[in-house]
Amino acid sequence: MRIGVPSETKTLEGRVALVPAACADLVRHGHEVYIQAGAGLKSGFRDEDYSRVGVTLMANAKKLYEVGELIVKVKEPIAGDLRYLRKDHLLFCYLHLAAEPKLTQRLLDIGLTGIAFESVQEADGSLPLLAPMSIIAGRIATQIGTHLLHQPSGGKGKLLGGLPSTERGKVVVLGAGAAGGNAAALAAAMGANVVVFDKRPDRLAQMMALGSNVTALYPYEEYVAREVRDADLVIGAVLIPSAKAPHVVTRAMVKSMEPGSVLVDISIDQGGCFETSKPTTYAHPTYLVDGVTHFCVTNMPGAVPQTSSQAICAAILPYVQRLASGKNWRKFEPLKGGINVEAGKIVHPALKAMA
Repeated sequence: MRIGVPSETKTLEGRVALVPAACADLVRHGHEVYIQAGAGLKSGFRDEDYSRVGVTLMANAKKLYEVGELIVKVKEPIAGDLRYLRKDHLLFCYLHLAAEPKLTQRLLDIGLTGIAFESVQEADGSLPLLAPMSIIAGRIATQIGTHLLHQPSGGKGKLLGGLPSTERGKVVVLGAGAAGGNAAALAAAMGANVVVFDKRPDRLAQMMALGSNVTALYPYEEYVAREVRDADLVIGAVLIPSAKAPHVVTRAMVKSMEPGSVLVDISIDQGGCFETSKPTTYAHPTYLVDGVTHFCVTNMPGAVPQTSSQAICAAILPYVQRLASGKNWRKFEPLKGGINVEAGKIVHPALKAMA
């Protein structure tokens, strides 16, 4: 199969879907791999690293999409990609269509088959292609939140871990999955007082095991409002697979927080779990609501493209190999269940429920 890897076009996005070593494996299996020139540079991979292993470099996106059958990228297609996508393309990437009705309609109009990384689910309920980026996003959320609490960044000037004779900072994390769990673990390791909310008892137990400075609670609305009120940093990591995230933090809760506090919404790809959330980019990452800084960048792992590219490629390569092998991939339930749109119709149940 002819596999095309285009450059990412989202603002300040540096990831690349396939690293040279993965491309080499695909070439050895008889596939033709094409990559847009310069696609791997921000991740630390030169064009010659790809050409050396048998990948064909394409001068621009137009030529790349013309030759490719299976298009493998990281983020959802935007204007620079949509003009080149065709009905016969098989698109494999993050799509997050629950929060993107306009993109959904464009893909329906094109009529292609779109398989979303975030919708590929194994029999045990795990989301193997979402997990690595969720881990990175969780750690980034705590790192960025810590920085935004600094006074020069507009924050209240608080050091999360504190020190003898000072108060510790307080971090509230909504959701204890891969993203929230990693955000909480890093905040706890820094010495902050951490409160984590989740509905699953097993996850609450995992969070309690992080240390004596971690409290794990069921997300009753009253409890969430109480803990958010005096939090220095709130991290939203609520996930309903392939569906729009619910608003767990209301505008009234945001208004109750101290000025200079920080909200980081990892769930923004799926619409956001704060009522006051709206998508931002790394070019203009923050905004204020009632004196509270909001960070809602839709491609958080794109800030560390070398690490992120290596991690996402390792996760997706076995699935790319199945897709490239031909139509038998439809017998593989995780990929079949990952189809979001096909032949002008919405396929995934969670998206159909929203239509």
